[in-house]
Amino acid sequence: MDDTGLIVVTGATGRQGGAVARHLLADGWRVRALTRDPASAAAAALSSSGAEVVRADMDDIATLRPAMAGAQGVFSVQNPMISGLDGEVRQGRAVGDAAAEAGVRHVVYASAGPGVPGTGVGQWDNKLVVREHLESLGLPLTVLRPMAFMELMTDKDFYPPVSMWHLMPKLVGVDRPLPWLCADDVGAVAAKVFAEPGRFVGVEVPLCADVRTIDECRALWRKATGRAPRGFPMPIWLFHRFVGDDLTKMWRWLHANPVVADPSTTRAIVPSAKTVEQWLVQRTYS
Repeated sequence: MDDTGLIVVTGATGRQGGAVARHLLADGWRVRALTRDPASAAAAALSSSGAEVVRADMDDIATLRPAMAGAQGVFSVQNPMISGLDGEVRQGRAVGDAAAEAGVRHVVYASAGPGVPGTGVGQWDNKLVVREHLESLGLPLTVLRPMAFMELMTDKDFYPPVSMWHLMPKLVGVDRPLPWLCADDVGAVAAKVFAEPGRFVGVEVPLCADVRTIDECRALWRKATGRAPRGFPMPIWLFHRFVGDDLTKMWRWLHANPVVADPSTTRAIVPSAKTVEQWLVQRTYS
């Protein structure tokens, strides 16, 4: 670990950023957790765990500049479901600009998707734009690229009865193998990456811990819970009214384009990365 030992975590009260902050703290790093709402319950939990919680808005670089002061590393993640697609690019660039100005020595960027241009999926294509900007700044960069989060099966803000268990099977196909990773293991991987910059700077890491079809996930859910997951029928046009059409573009792309994924890449970094079955059992009984 570097002598300074300070990592700035954006989106620290969110799913990925929160996992990164927790794993860094557990490994002995100093963590500066950035959030727009330091009074939130999630921010309070981070503070209680030892993080320095700082108010910052990725849409306002003036708040990012002091937040980067003295940092060795930055974990950068944006949420297009909150910021919008244009906001995702704007925020990702702002984090990079502030990190470059502060002389940060390692940026770990949370990307997603297959990592190829021209998919037509806004939140995937945007991440390539942000990555290009980070590279243009000359930042020492590691790109983490998960595909499908296991939380899609359970977390209420992903609307699993509608999305995972109703529309995804129709649009992706129940027999299309998909690469899965839980958000907590993003945190575990990121902590390892920060600890070994010589190994990971300049590297893109595709992340998955398991490869399963939706039908297989459904069977594993039933095995873990004793019941089938609940679906809620909703027409695509109505789903678009709630979340836009980017997710359905994503699922159609996955239906037409097989994704090659190898869990051994992730397990070489975090051997304990959880399979879908292990994660569902843990979620059910923990």
